[in-house]
Amino acid sequence: MPSASASRLAALRTLLQQHGLDGLIIPHSDEFLGEYTPPCAERLEWLTGFSGSAGMAVVLADSAAVFSDGRYITQMDQQVDGSCWERQHIYQTPPSAWLASKAPKAARIGYDARIMSSAELRPFTTLDGITLVPTDGNLTDILWTDRPAFPADPATIHPLVYAGESSQDKRTRLGQALAASGQAAAVLSDSASVAWLLNIRGTDIPCTPVVLAFAVLHADASVDLFLQASKLPADVKDWLGPDVRVHEPETLDSVLATLSGKTVGVDPASNAVWFTQTLTRHGATVQDSPDPCLLPKARKNATEQAGTRKAHLKDGIALCRFLHWLDTEEARGTTELQAATRLDAFRAEGADYRGESFPAISGAGPNGAVIHYRVTPESDRVLNANEVYLIDSGGQYPEGTTDVTRTVWTGPDAAPARLKETFTRVLRGNLRLGRARFPAGTTGHALDALARYDLWQAGLDYDHGTGHGVGSFLSVHEGPARISKNPSAITLQDGMILSNEPGYYEPGAYGIRLETLVLVHEKDGENRPGYAFETLTLAPFDRRLIDMAVLGEEDCQILDAYHAQIMEQIGPHLPEEARNWLKTACAPLKRA
Repeated sequence: MPSASASRLAALRTLLQQHGLDGLIIPHSDEFLGEYTPPCAERLEWLTGFSGSAGMAVVLADSAAVFSDGRYITQMDQQVDGSCWERQHIYQTPPSAWLASKAPKAARIGYDARIMSSAELRPFTTLDGITLVPTDGNLTDILWTDRPAFPADPATIHPLVYAGESSQDKRTRLGQALAASGQAAAVLSDSASVAWLLNIRGTDIPCTPVVLAFAVLHADASVDLFLQASKLPADVKDWLGPDVRVHEPETLDSVLATLSGKTVGVDPASNAVWFTQTLTRHGATVQDSPDPCLLPKARKNATEQAGTRKAHLKDGIALCRFLHWLDTEEARGTTELQAATRLDAFRAEGADYRGESFPAISGAGPNGAVIHYRVTPESDRVLNANEVYLIDSGGQYPEGTTDVTRTVWTGPDAAPARLKETFTRVLRGNLRLGRARFPAGTTGHALDALARYDLWQAGLDYDHGTGHGVGSFLSVHEGPARISKNPSAITLQDGMILSNEPGYYEPGAYGIRLETLVLVHEKDGENRPGYAFETLTLAPFDRRLIDMAVLGEEDCQILDAYHAQIMEQIGPHLPEEARNWLKTACAPLKRA
């Protein structure tokens, strides 16, 4: 009997024939183009079985492929039926290159203009002999008969005590910038941008507190918001004020028509190509420009910076209780799922915990080598003695969003020498990046090698970025800044929160990742103004995996100071037994 994926692929091919198409592009995205999507938009998973948060599929009459990046290659191999789908690394074999090599001459390739950005579509537009055809609706949805409903939960207020700046002030500031650039308005599809701009939140996406909505920000600081009236309680409508005009989503086309003759900013990366096509059809002039909220949202204000410190204190208490629990007899024989549930329970015992910021990556032994491993009842395994356990998790609090990874040795025997050496090289990368000072104008690309250097000296590396931006009670993955091998024009600026997460993965054996969040802030000294990182995460590194001969004296001093800070800030909030454990975990390291 064919797999569900094979049957669905066959049905899709029949549908393509009926629509006069030779192929179809299926991205992992919804109309809002976010990394994380509601269940009703998980079309890629429904069709292929692949549940990663980044990917694409391309279907032709006699071949089909699924693409994702290095974080998900192992997961893709496990989830995708190789008998009917090729599994490709998206950077080694880009979807457009694969299509160019596989498509028949004069092929008509369909795509849904409502769920693909101009930037995502652009590589396909240059292919010789291929005609791109926007479909009437989404073809996958025709086959997905039991597709979940669109989220119905209401929007909520994000108070000024957490936001630190009123929506009116944000809109005025950004509206003036639009006017200065000659734009009458800008389209916002990123729900995190809409949430930040209007100081609202929601529960439409698991783990990400946003309400799914489009908005048009005008130069006069007014906003057209496209959101079902049923999702807008009276108190939220009052909070938004009279300058935010609320429309049903079905009216989007007609409201865009009122922009005829005006210049409208459209971010080609965060807005669906449908917006450009529709505005052009209505006689507007489309100007490609970044989402105006991206950079201001990334640069946390003083209130948000203070809030993230409070969030990380709460999170650190839960993390240290969890790490202590892992070392107790009670945790013996626990499984990956049970461990993730226990950590979530510790967080929930704190104040104002709003849930995970992403589903925890809880991987023991070989599962830890799957970079974005998602534990399921079928894959759940016991944390065995004398193996590596990796836990990557985060929490949502009204004050901020957290994301932290720790890798521990289960014991009771000593860890193997090679494992300790590799762990320490990863640790040195984290510490080296964390203590960096850099001048204004520095990009994350310029700093990435600091985290990889010690691994490179041993011929090792990792196939993912070193750091991503993090929101303020918003998405755990936030642009526009990043720390990565891939070049970026975005400089690191005061108030940005990023992750610092080097790693190493031995397929079939173990994974190591050490992640802390850092806050960029200005730092003057010796008449040399510049920037530095403030480490926000408060959780010790496992000393059982540290090779002192590899660590070195300078890193040892830095680590001792970090552990002393953890003991000072977290220790007073722990029960006595956990506090005693933390005292040992944070004690100065013994030199040779």
